[in-house]
Amino acid sequence: MAEELTPETPEETTEEQAIKQRKNGLYPGVSDELAENMKSGWADTELRDLAPIAQADKTAARRAALSARFPGERLVIPAGNLKTRSNDTEYNFRASTEYAYLTGDQTQDGVLVLEPVKNGHQATIYLLPRSDRENGEFWLDGQGELWVGRRHSLTEAEQLLGVPAKDVRELAAQLKEATGPVRAVRGHDAGIETALTDKVTAERDEELRVYLSEARLIKDDFEVSELKKACDATARGFEDVVKVLDKAEATSERYIEGTFFLRARVEGNDIGYGSICAAGPHATTLHWVRNDGDVRSGDLLLLDAGVETNELYTADITRTLPINGRYTDLQRKIYDAVYEAQEAGIAAVKPGAAYRDFHDAAQRVLAEKLVEWGLVEGPVERVLELGLQRRWTLHGTGHMLGMDVHDCAAARTEAYVDTTLAPGMCLTVEPGLYFQADDLTVPEEYRGIGVRIEDDILVTEDGNVNLSDALPRRSEEVEAWMAGLKG
Repeated sequence: MAEELTPETPEETTEEQAIKQRKNGLYPGVSDELAENMKSGWADTELRDLAPIAQADKTAARRAALSARFPGERLVIPAGNLKTRSNDTEYNFRASTEYAYLTGDQTQDGVLVLEPVKNGHQATIYLLPRSDRENGEFWLDGQGELWVGRRHSLTEAEQLLGVPAKDVRELAAQLKEATGPVRAVRGHDAGIETALTDKVTAERDEELRVYLSEARLIKDDFEVSELKKACDATARGFEDVVKVLDKAEATSERYIEGTFFLRARVEGNDIGYGSICAAGPHATTLHWVRNDGDVRSGDLLLLDAGVETNELYTADITRTLPINGRYTDLQRKIYDAVYEAQEAGIAAVKPGAAYRDFHDAAQRVLAEKLVEWGLVEGPVERVLELGLQRRWTLHGTGHMLGMDVHDCAAARTEAYVDTTLAPGMCLTVEPGLYFQADDLTVPEEYRGIGVRIEDDILVTEDGNVNLSDALPRRSEEVEAWMAGLKG
């Protein structure tokens, strides 16, 4: 990795500091002649007559709805800044969900501002313009375009996003002078929050965050298309994993993780969350993301992973696979019980149903199985009333899905878990049974077995559609699918 031309002082280099430091000779090897040479001789690369992004009409409608909800108030929604990974390297940037949802843009340091006007709001997107070649920023600053790549000009951004664009470096000063009520999405841009000190309140800002979370409960056709794309790419990632299970056995769960990650980066932006590649007893740890354990023939692999599309919509799918391609009798018994529970849960997903219905339906099936197997004393109604099945079912049966894997998380209880399902909602149905390796309340042969099956379900006008149905779920179909891929 190339090392930047850094100043001798450890302070962060701003554009103005960079100019001063170059003039003062603080950049080693940068002569006046070189500095002058780097100013000129560059071709005009401005892109013209750009078509709007595919979701421009959708983001415009979302901004209009936001404007109607908070009339007369200035609304500030930042994309966020780079975060340091170590020393002078940063994590890959991922724009805040709220910002990307309202703009379709994903560039760092961007800020959407809705300025109140007579009949609503004037939306403006504040972005970093092209790197300045006259003052050397583009090659002397670590975030200059020579180092990190070309960014769109403000004119290009306006054409793509359908929003007037201005220089974000001027925004903080403007916000400091702003008057009237202001709301902002917090936690993404410390500089913007500092500029708004004494102008915002935590309560008012939380109302904005909650609104934007609840606005995502119903997906439009563009979002549904992206979620389907994410599910299909994820299915191909699962196929990739099955094809290399022999190599994973020779190495570790990391081989599975890396294999799926390749698909996520080739077909999308990234993984939507840390992949859970849990082999053997690790399958009983709900969020096993260390992925450093052994992969052994005869054990199960619980793979919970999702591709995030380039528009930042993620799938969330789980399959529990026999590593050698065949379930043992006990593994099949447990797997089939979870499958039956999932079938009951999916059947409960329909418009007008209570959100909690699919969870209750799945839990009832699992409680019945646990009583039938003699692992908990019945009757089933007693088990459910006391929640005794939860020792082995552990978690809720699903959650909303979208731009965040646990989408709409800031929504009010009455708008989410206490609401009724409506067409356009997308949620996961993911029951599981987990018998911990040290659980002395179950027979020894159960210990260390964990099974989860998860699919992404879209509520439709007359029921539901399984967006992730490209992957088999029945135990015998899973075995046949794996045999075909390995064959």
